[in-house]
Amino acid sequence: MKFKTLTEFIIEKQADYPQASGELSRLLNDIGIAAKFVNREVNRAGLGEVMGYAGEVNVQGEDQKKLDVYANDQFIAALKSGGQCCAIGSEENEEIILLDSEISKHGKYVVAIDPLDGSSNIESNVSIGTLFSIYRRRTVRGLAQLEDFLQPGRNLVAAGYVIYGSSTMLVYTTGNGVNGFTLDPSVGLFILSHPDMRYPETGAIYSINEANYRSFPEGVKNYIHYCQEEDPATRRPYSTRYIGSMVADIHRNLIRGGIFLYPATSKNRQGKLRLLYECNPVAFLAEQAGGKASDGFRRILDIQPVRLHERSPLFAGPSPMVEMAEEFMRRYSSDFKTD
Repeated sequence: MKFKTLTEFIIEKQADYPQASGELSRLLNDIGIAAKFVNREVNRAGLGEVMGYAGEVNVQGEDQKKLDVYANDQFIAALKSGGQCCAIGSEENEEIILLDSEISKHGKYVVAIDPLDGSSNIESNVSIGTLFSIYRRRTVRGLAQLEDFLQPGRNLVAAGYVIYGSSTMLVYTTGNGVNGFTLDPSVGLFILSHPDMRYPETGAIYSINEANYRSFPEGVKNYIHYCQEEDPATRRPYSTRYIGSMVADIHRNLIRGGIFLYPATSKNRQGKLRLLYECNPVAFLAEQAGGKASDGFRRILDIQPVRLHERSPLFAGPSPMVEMAEEFMRRYSSDFKTD
């Protein structure tokens, strides 16, 4: 049986675009290399000294885990060495990280990354992940600027995630479908295992942290009731599955069919997920997999960010499920709509 590696696949797809010069291909490959180092530390976390807190707080006001810091350092190092990226925006850093070497400062791309999503689950041995987004820079001279990152998601040239679980997978899109690669630890290579990933046309899972039910908008509460009603024609009641690591929930729902909901609440009316680091890559993947992603009222990829660490609600999954959730939001929670 002939296996196709991530590197082979990237090179093959590059050939589909005669105007491509190879920088994006090398950038994606660098992300894959960094993911292998992170995977190694995640798999040996219980034996090494990488569990627990690092004693620092990130820009989000969250206590940093040692693996958060390690993952952040690995991806930054990989992107610095490649030369295709001129700046990095990380969920762990308050400001953008400028890459000012003679090669990097002329790079065509900027990368927004959540180095280790779901790190609060490390000690519980629950799947965690990495999310990344790649934009073509807007500025043309000198060092990169904040405006290079403040682009709507529809401008993405690539996005994806890595999930570190029972197997480690890298899933990405460049706007021409979604493909998944599983790491073969015996040879250290990502192998194409899930070509042309698409949501099932109908899903039967909803993923939401129902512990926050009392502070949800009425539209979300009513949508949950809808999910729990019995209706064999629409496969209801749906099953509720919530892991608490967004990458793991998104990955399962992409495979099995289901909607992921992280709505605004009465306490956090702008939502809690980061638009650039979490919502945009998930939205790009969702749309490329035949689904949809919304903040409850608007297409996520059409939102114009104004801050590096801007937050947003997120509803992502098969289009019929997301559209139904939007209908409940419009009907019962129009007061949560933002411009």
